[in-house]
This record gives sequence, C-alpha cells and structure tokens, in this order.
Amino acid sequence: MANKIPRVPVREQDPKVRATNFEEVCYGYNLEEAQLEASRCLHCKNPRCVAHCPVSIRIPDFIEQITKGDIARAAEIISEDSLLASVCGRVCPQENQCEGSCILGVKGESVAIGKLERFVGDWSHANGAAKVNVAPRNGKRVAVIGSGPAGLACASDLAKAGCEVKIFEALHKAGGVLVYGIPEFRLPKDKIMAKEVEKVKALGVEIETDVIVGRTVTIDSLMDDEGYDAVFIGSGAGLPMFMGIPGENLNGVVSANEFLTRANLMHAYDPEYDTPIFKGGRTVVVGGGNVAMDAVRTAKRLGSDAFIVYRRSEEELPARKEEVHHAKEEGIEFRMLCNPLEILGDENGVVRSVKCIRMELGEPDDSGRRRPIPVEGSEFEIECDQVIMALGTSPNPLIASTTGGLETTRRGGIVADETGATTRKGVFAGGDAVTGAATVILAMGAGRGAAKAILEYLGV
Repeated sequence: MANKIPRVPVREQDPKVRATNFEEVCYGYNLEEAQLEASRCLHCKNPRCVAHCPVSIRIPDFIEQITKGDIARAAEIISEDSLLASVCGRVCPQENQCEGSCILGVKGESVAIGKLERFVGDWSHANGAAKVNVAPRNGKRVAVIGSGPAGLACASDLAKAGCEVKIFEALHKAGGVLVYGIPEFRLPKDKIMAKEVEKVKALGVEIETDVIVGRTVTIDSLMDDEGYDAVFIGSGAGLPMFMGIPGENLNGVVSANEFLTRANLMHAYDPEYDTPIFKGGRTVVVGGGNVAMDAVRTAKRLGSDAFIVYRRSEEELPARKEEVHHAKEEGIEFRMLCNPLEILGDENGVVRSVKCIRMELGEPDDSGRRRPIPVEGSEFEIECDQVIMALGTSPNPLIASTTGGLETTRRGGIVADETGATTRKGVFAGGDAVTGAATVILAMGAGRGAAKAILEYLGV
C-alpha cells in the first residue's frame, strides 16, 4: 500500500553550521527521493489537495508525472496555474493547505507536496522552463502595481490571455516581499527568485522598477494619460506596526521590515556590500509569526545571541512549525508567555534591556486563540542591545490617498469584493494590499482571481 511508505525526509544543512551562514537550509529532493515520495500519492478521485490550493494546481496530475519520470510534463502542468513553483515549494504553508487536506495525513503523514513542487520548479530552472501557451495580443493594456506574489500571478494570467501588461515596482529589484522580506537561507535570490521573475517576463510582461505609484505616477495618469484599460493594485503591506510602548524611539529598536530589507534586498549580510546594519550582541525579536522567525534567525547568523519574546504559548505561535523547529535547532531561545512593557536605554539613548511581564492564557479571543492576561507582579528584564519588532504590517496609504474614488478599510486595506474589483471603476486589487499581511500563496490566489475579473471587465 502506498500509504505504508514513510514520508521521505529532506536533506538539510547541519544546524550548527547553517546558523553561521546564509546558504539555503533545505537541500530539497533528488530525482530518486522525489519519485519515492511521489509514489505515496493515492490519486484520490476527488482530490482535497487541489480544492485547498489557493491557485488550484492539479497536484495529483503533476505528482503522477514525477512517478513516471516525466519531469518536463510535471512542470508544464504546474505552469498552467503557477510560474512560481520553486518559490511556493519553499515558502508556502502547505501544512495548512494542500498537505493539510491530504487524506494520508488523517492517520499518518501527508504527501510532501511542497517539496515535490520545489523539485519540479528547480528541475525546470536547470533544464529549461516549461512551455507556456500565450494567446495572441488582444489590444488590451493593463498596469500592475507591485511585483510581489499577487502582482506576478495577476500579470502572468493576463499576459497568457493576450493582454499587454506592465508591472510598476517601487524598489530597484522585482519580487516584492519575496526579495525584501524572505531571507536568503529560505529563498535564494539569484539562484531561484530572479529566475522566477524571468519566467514571467518571458510571457511578454514588462517590469519597470523604481516607480512609486502615488509619486512618480498615479493611477489617474496611468489610465487617463498612458491609456491603460485597467489597473491591478498588488502593492502589498509594507507599513510596519509597533507596540506603542515607552522606549521604542531608542537607538537599537527597529522594525523587522527594515531589518530584513537591509539584510535581504540590500545584501547587508554580504561583506562585499557596504549596506549598514546593526549587528546586536543580544537581540530580542518581539512576535511569533514567520517574519519574527526570519528576523531572529537572520540576527543569529549576523552573530547575535537571539531571542523570541511572545505573549502566548508555543501552541499559539502563528509561525510555521517547520520554521520554529529550524529556529530551535539553530539555538534560538524562546521566551514564551511574556510581553514587553518598556524598552530601557542607557545614558546615550541606546537600548540596554527590555522590561517584560509574564502572561497566562485566559479564554479564547476573536482569533480563536486563548487571550494572554498579565500576571501581576511578575515583571522582569531581558538584557539586550537590539530590539526587532515583528508585529505585522499594514498597507501603505500612499496609493489610496492619491486615487480618487478608492475606498479603504479602517486598517488601511483597499476595499475590494470577492473578485478583486475596488470602488473605482477599472481598478482591481488583491493580496496584502487588501487583506493586510498574509501568505504568499493567498496573495497569488487573489492575483489570479483579479486577473479573471479584469479579463471579464475588458471583455476578453
């Protein structure tokens, strides 16, 4: 029986070694390993994995091709719905989506769908990208704001349908959060990300960097002056949140967004670059999500003793279990059930410690997680010289504030219906710009959904 075959483990760097470098942690499957893991798939008549994939990849079909050894065909099947296989195979939370719905996972271990997708994506990079069918140009022009996962997914589907698509990216390199937010040791930038972007460009998509929509150009000018028939906003959520506690203005306090952007996009970890970044001796990262794990593991690799401070227990950590496991292996210390009250500084205005209070869990709140309650009289300090706030992000208000008729929510997200249509005719939005910070694959799903709505709007 296929389900009696144990899940094939993936090879990884030794934790003690990888905690000192920025090389990729996971080596991925080779062909033999991939075929053995693929053989575990039951090829269900009604595959729940497909239904739980936000971009609807035909998962059993591409897995079947792996078992046959036809990796080129597997790549073609994936490329029908996603050109970012190597990215998604690395960073998507498969355990909550496709793998989480796998029937094998009910009594055992699910098929390692993410690792298999990564294998196919990497094979495609090494052996030539899969052939993608592109319709003849239909005369419609669409501007896409942002080259992150939502923008790339939307642009890909529009280009396949024959639209002339141009992506406007605010930073100097395409990829959005995939290049500035996710560390090299999880998603290599030149080896993987740059090649994924090239696949999108190969469809005929043009990407212009260093364009800040709302300053360099506006949505009005794109539609009225440059003649775009529709606009998709996939600008993400890059505005960091802070706690609003005393001491957040001290030297040594930084948002995870800034810290990771310096390290990832601007290569601060590389001695050949002179990007300034503070390398703390003892670093406290406040938060428990994937961004917090990325920040604390980056700080560790830069030479810091690094700690996670989180107000709930480990069971409530929103980060992927794999990332928490890797962090622990690398020597990250977790201070659970405690919450910062104040950041304390020395006479020079530099961080010297974080004053925290211990917490206990009460009844569940609106998120379904048990509400943390302060334990009176339990205050204590953690000595440190750097504090990184990884508390989430919200959309930048610049685009909405310079676009008439574009409504936003109380938290700054762009108001859009289930298709991605906003309150401004011809303008669509999706991903973190609408929902606030979420996952790569959900942003891609929103981008694909908006592309479908745009094509209907344009009559294509």
